Amino acid sequence: MKILTHEDILAKLDHPFFHLISDTAEELGLDCFVIGGWVRDLYLERPSSDIDIVVVDQKKQVERPGIAIAEALRKRLGKKVHIAIYKNFGTAQLKHKNLEIEFVGARKESYDRNSRKPITEDGTLEEDQNRRDFTINAMALSLNKDRFGELVDPFDGLYDLEDKIIATPLDPDITFSDDPLRMMRCIRFATQLNFHIEETTAEALGRNKERIKIISGERIAEELNKIILSPIPSKGFVELEQCGLLSLVFPELAQLQGVETKNKKAHKDNFYHTLEVLDNVAKATANPQSIPTGNGKWDTVQDHILWLRWAALLHDIGKPKSKRFDPLLGWTFHNHNDIGEKMIPGIFRRMKLPMNEKMKFVQKLVQLHMRPIVIADEEVTDSAVRRLLFEAGDDIDDLMLLCTADITSKNELKKKKFIENFAIVRSKLVEIEEKDRIRNFQPPISGEEIMRMFNLHPSREVGVLKTYIKDAILDGKIPNEYAPAKQILIEEAQKLGLQIITN
Repeated sequence: MKILTHEDILAKLDHPFFHLISDTAEELGLDCFVIGGWVRDLYLERPSSDIDIVVVDQKKQVERPGIAIAEALRKRLGKKVHIAIYKNFGTAQLKHKNLEIEFVGARKESYDRNSRKPITEDGTLEEDQNRRDFTINAMALSLNKDRFGELVDPFDGLYDLEDKIIATPLDPDITFSDDPLRMMRCIRFATQLNFHIEETTAEALGRNKERIKIISGERIAEELNKIILSPIPSKGFVELEQCGLLSLVFPELAQLQGVETKNKKAHKDNFYHTLEVLDNVAKATANPQSIPTGNGKWDTVQDHILWLRWAALLHDIGKPKSKRFDPLLGWTFHNHNDIGEKMIPGIFRRMKLPMNEKMKFVQKLVQLHMRPIVIADEEVTDSAVRRLLFEAGDDIDDLMLLCTADITSKNELKKKKFIENFAIVRSKLVEIEEKDRIRNFQPPISGEEIMRMFNLHPSREVGVLKTYIKDAILDGKIPNEYAPAKQILIEEAQKLGLQIITN
C-alpha cells in the first residue's frame, strides 16, 4: 500500500474524463464522487479500469442524478464515446477504450429476508457509504471543484488498508444477513489481497452461514472462480471451511477433510493435500505469459489457467466415495479418478459452470491424473508413454503440470524419486512424439476404408480391427504408417474369417 498525499491523488485524478465529470456536475449543481474499488486499488497500487461514480443531489432538483449526469455527458461528447442508459436501474455506463465508468445516484437500501435484492431509495453520500460491503470499499474521492480529490472515509477504510483488514462498515450480522453473497466476497477479498478478516466480522460469517442458501450457484461459482485465480487460493478455501460455508457451497470438497486411523494406519488429509496441489498449480501458472492458449480451445490465457486450477481442485474429489480399508495395504482409494470424473458434471451443473469442452477438459485431467504417477513409479516404458500421449493429446502439458503439482509427499527420498522419474517421462514424451506422431493421432486406416476393403457394414468387426491397429501402434509393434498398418490389418482380418475385396 502507498500513503498518498493530496498532490498524489490530484495527479491520479488528472484525467480528461474526471475533469469533464467535474465540470458537468458543477453545471448541474450535483455532488460527484469516485467510490469503491477504484479508490481502494488506487492506494493499493493495483490496476483498475472499472470506475464507480456516485452522484448526490442535495437540492433534490434532479430525478435520477446518475442518469442526469450521464445524459449531460453524452450531449458534450457526442459519438466520441458510448454511453448506455439503464433507466429501470437508475444507472448509466460510459465505455471508452479500456475505461468503464458507471454512474449511479446515491441511495439507501432495505432488504427482505428472503432475497438479496434490496429496496432502494434516494439517499445521501453517507447513506450510500453505509450500504457498502466493506470499509475498504466505502472510501470516496470528491470530484467537485471546491473539494476535488478530497477523501471521504467515515469508516477508516484507509487504516484497514494499512493494517490489511477486511471489516464491514456497520454491524456484520446485518451486512451478511441482508446480502449473504457478501460472505463469499469477504473471503474472496481476503484471499485476493492477502488480508485477514477482522475478528467480529469472521465470527459473523459463522453465525450467518445458513443464509448463503438463498444465493444462486452461479453467483457462488463467480466468487469461487476469483478465489481460485488468487495468488494463494488455499487461503480462501481454508477460510470457507473454518466458518462453515464450505460444507454448504461445496460439500464434495468439504468431505475430503479429516484423517481416519485404523489398526494404527492412517491416511493423509485429502482436503489439505488438495489445497497444496492447487497452490502448486497456482504458483506454476502465476506468469500468464508462460501458459499456452491451447490451440484456440481457450477464450483467454486466464481462462486456460482457471480450468487447469479447477482440475487441481477436483483431482481427488472421488476419494471419499472410493475409500476402503485393507488389512494388508491400509487405506486405499482405488478408481478415485474414475469416480471423480463422473462426479464433475453434477458439480458443474449445480454451480452453473460451463457444461462444454471446459468441463470435459477438467474431467480428462481428473481421469488421467494417476497415469503419469503410475508410469513414474514403475519402469518408464515406451508403450506406456505412447498410450499416455495418445489419451492426453494436446492436454499432455497441462496433465504433466498437474501431476508434478500432485507430488506433495513429505518423504524427501520418495519425492526425489518421483521428480527424477517424471523428468524421464517428459523426455520420453518428447522423443516418442517426434518419432511416432502419437499426439491426437488418427490410425492410418480409417473405419470407412476397412469397410470398403472387406465389404462390411458398420459392425463390431470394424471396431475390433480399428482397435487392433491402434493398439499395435501404441504398443510399438508397428510404426504409425499406412503400409505396416495395412499388413497387420489383413492378417488380423483373416483370423476373423474376413477376406479382402479386390477390384
